[in-house]
Amino acid sequence: MGEDWRSHLSDEGDGTMRIKAHGQMKVDARLVTDAAHLEKHADDRGPEQLVNAAALPGIVGEAWAMADWHYGYGLPIGGVIATDTEAGELGGAISPGGVGFDINCGVRMLALDATESDIPNLKKLAGRLAGRIPAGASGKGGLEINARQLDDLVQRGAHAAVDLGFGFDEDLAAIESNGVLQSEHAELSNRARERGLRALGTLGSGNHFLELQTVGKTVDAATAEAWGLYEGQLVAMIHSGSRGLGHQVCSDHVRALEGKYKQKGNAWYNEEWDYTLADRQLAAAPFHSKEGQGYFDAMNAAANYAFANRSALAHRLREVLRLELGTDGEARVLYDVAHNIAKVEHHTIDGVECTCCVHRKGATRAFGGDHSEIASSYAGSGQPVLVPGDMGTGSWIMAGPQQGMNRAFGSSCHGAGRSLSRTQAKKTIDGKQLKRDLEAKGIRIHASTPNVLSEEAPDAYKDVDEVIALTQTADLARPVARLSPLAVIKG
Repeated sequence: MGEDWRSHLSDEGDGTMRIKAHGQMKVDARLVTDAAHLEKHADDRGPEQLVNAAALPGIVGEAWAMADWHYGYGLPIGGVIATDTEAGELGGAISPGGVGFDINCGVRMLALDATESDIPNLKKLAGRLAGRIPAGASGKGGLEINARQLDDLVQRGAHAAVDLGFGFDEDLAAIESNGVLQSEHAELSNRARERGLRALGTLGSGNHFLELQTVGKTVDAATAEAWGLYEGQLVAMIHSGSRGLGHQVCSDHVRALEGKYKQKGNAWYNEEWDYTLADRQLAAAPFHSKEGQGYFDAMNAAANYAFANRSALAHRLREVLRLELGTDGEARVLYDVAHNIAKVEHHTIDGVECTCCVHRKGATRAFGGDHSEIASSYAGSGQPVLVPGDMGTGSWIMAGPQQGMNRAFGSSCHGAGRSLSRTQAKKTIDGKQLKRDLEAKGIRIHASTPNVLSEEAPDAYKDVDEVIALTQTADLARPVARLSPLAVIKG
């Protein structure tokens, strides 16, 4: 452990606090927080991980922690870092630990042309959703696909899912990167492929969910109207990722890269690339090296599988809605965003154009409406930013800038962020009592895995409204509407 980061901390007065570069740090670190928020999470190891990340080879700008940060593997959840792909002979670092194990874990939101009063029986609808939407750690209940179809899914993402009948062509424009990232070879291990063959159209466990919600209050009426949202409207959020396939991709590459580093004093060193890291969990390769490109290609393939998985889950949701409501409510994809991803983007840093490998781990893209990657339907509003809260409180939909790029590489928070570890939550929260309390409030709860309600309880998370307010104060994204839970399907 290096020098205490707190002795280098200063309040910038703009919704952020800065950790001035010290020790091996190459850039400053920036936390989206205020004194009160930081005090509540002062024992979090996340800021120390951010300091370690700020020493990565080729890092540029500042190392960011969104307001929902908490401790993760290598980089804190909520971390955003960028490296210069053209730094040095082989480019700056790309780190699997800076992306996370659940590659392209993300959220898809669908808006229905219906209200709560259109639901004949909420208990029955929730029960049927739980029965038709497979959830839990295993891939049991996945849609049947063959090896050739899996190859197509990891190459073409949501486009391949649409061709299989899992989604509509009109969905694609409302998905980040139109639901497909370039993958040249998709060299995935046999184990990764095996796991992918059986998991398409499954939620997974932990914090993954499908949630039926209502639009509670709109705070940006003009943007809400432009997006076709109105108070009382039914919407649905699907939070899932690349399942076992993505986890295996990350595990394979983390294991290979960590094996290339040897301990040298308090640091980790790779002689081939002359890379020194503060934390072995941040094991990295130069972007243009064989290892760097191998990971980037496999990560994109796993991300494509995640886009396809959320397409298949949306397909299953639409099927249930048709059975229960007599219509799918014309459920249209409002937006679909990735959380755990590294993407090559162009940013201006200190007045200089940079081709960057932007790692977002538990953070979401929040681009301006004038960006070339944003669909014309969001040109006047900025990109929708989907922010799940907790199953007892609510969630938010925000918007990126109407024009331009925010200072955190066009990034925003992705959720409420944990305040208790899963172990702490299981020890202190009674999941059965929580279920009774939530259902007394009219929120239907279905969970497939023991202890998941304790682990995912509202008290295990930060206050989502506070996270949203901090994000707005830091001028990273603006709130549009708050969403209230009706029925929750958990893994």
